[in-house]
Amino acid sequence: MFSPKRILIVALNYAPELVGCAKYTTELAEDLACRGHKVEVVCAPPYYPHWRVLAGYSGARWTSEHINGVRVNRAPLYVPPRPTGLKRIIHLASFGLSAGPAAVFAARRLRPDVVFTVAPTLASSMTALLSAQITGAKKWLHIQDFEVDAAFELGLLGSARSRAFALKAEKALLNSFDIVSTISPAMAALLGSKGVPTNRVVEFRNWVDVDAISMHPESATNLRAELQIGPDKVVALYSGNMAAKQGIEMLAEVARGAAASNPKLVFLFCGDGPAKGELEHRSSGLGNVRFLPLQPLERLSELLATADIHLLPQRPEAADLVLPSKLTGMLASGRPVVAMAPNGSGLAQEVEGCGIVVQPTAPAMAEAVFALSNNPTLRKELGTQGRRRAEERWRKSAIIDGFERHLSELQS
Repeated sequence: MFSPKRILIVALNYAPELVGCAKYTTELAEDLACRGHKVEVVCAPPYYPHWRVLAGYSGARWTSEHINGVRVNRAPLYVPPRPTGLKRIIHLASFGLSAGPAAVFAARRLRPDVVFTVAPTLASSMTALLSAQITGAKKWLHIQDFEVDAAFELGLLGSARSRAFALKAEKALLNSFDIVSTISPAMAALLGSKGVPTNRVVEFRNWVDVDAISMHPESATNLRAELQIGPDKVVALYSGNMAAKQGIEMLAEVARGAAASNPKLVFLFCGDGPAKGELEHRSSGLGNVRFLPLQPLERLSELLATADIHLLPQRPEAADLVLPSKLTGMLASGRPVVAMAPNGSGLAQEVEGCGIVVQPTAPAMAEAVFALSNNPTLRKELGTQGRRRAEERWRKSAIIDGFERHLSELQS
């Protein structure tokens, strides 16, 4: 049992958003509050993945509310309806600026022991540092993905000069924190290459509530019946945010190839995001493709169990810059994963033995999906191993226990 701490969390995304960083930040804050810690959050109004502020919230003013034992302070945010490279930068910077007053007031009220901030976005890291400086709190930066590297690798930003400046500024920020954590061994190694001392680097994985995701022996769920997908069909599921860095558009090419050569395959694409329109356009006319909106949390287990195969597209440039959070649920569902990842990458190492790792091309993914669709025995073997790995590596209670230990050590 660890002594209670006062913790201020500064993070762009938070409940009631359902996907991505919001899920983990929310669950961390609420779990810590349940364990007796006093937790406050400074965040933006919910807008993701639809890129519009949710009804009932304001993007133009500061507000506060209490959610499940946590005081949540929301700061204004610019939300572009069509996020381009420059608009994304302005969007992130707007939170970095508007979160400042909310974080400073929260810090003065709470007098935190630790200020914990989540990237993306690094734009709010200065806010976190200032809040910690005012109160003498320890400083913890948690990196869900390396947004600076990703922006350049994915072509959102351009010149060599701007890259050099951005990486230099990033290094200075990283070394301003007492702890810098991230979600995989490969990403932790990248922190070392960026000049963060090893004794400050912590692996703090995303997690899955394995007890909340049932391992259904069959995929004959109510959702499958609602979609009128017959028992003779094999469902290949992609569920989650639909964004540029995922190479989501390649899924349409995989489905198009299956329409002609593998009629028992049905592709189910569930989610929303800026790349959804392009995926819908490329999938037009395909009778083997179904689209679903994001499903509520209470249907997550059923959704994952509807799949016979999980699809995890990823652009090669992003393979070690982000570990897709959706992987945890895929593994826990007891279904095999077909993941696009370069050999030896962090993502490849997580999936090997629980699915098939392919080069980041549509033909490579199609070949693996077709092979699994014809081999139910292999699907079961890989899925069983995935569930075992989720229980061993990704169990929520054990990961947050580790977070508490690091909190205690940071204060000692």
